[in-house]
Amino acid sequence: QVRLEESGGGSVQSGGSLRLSCSSSGITISRRCVGWFRQPPAKEREAVATLDSDGVTTYADSVKGRFTISKDNAKNALYLQMNTLQPEDTAKYSCATTLLDKPCKQYEFHNWGQGTQVTVSS
Repeated sequence: QVRLEESGGGSVQSGGSLRLSCSSSGITISRRCVGWFRQPPAKEREAVATLDSDGVTTYADSVKGRFTISKDNAKNALYLQMNTLQPEDTAKYSCATTLLDKPCKQYEFHNWGQGTQVTVSS
């Protein structure tokens, strides 16, 4: 059974940093695209960052230069380092993976974690 579990969320003041982690079980992430998504209150879910099996990353314009996605294939874990957090970054953050050898298209993300809340106060 595939399971993804996020950790590292919390409350932080504007300008602060958080590091999200996503542990996985029942899955090998090395040949999958992995990503972080977020859903702000009363808004739709949006892609924050993706990382494909070749190491190519994409970021939402709103987080470029502030967030960094990474993974550890040996640990089957992925991470999201978030710096210079702003109140507009407040959201529930979820990690996700595609099925094997699928591209990093949002509709290809198949496995999802439950999410972790990030709240940034001004």
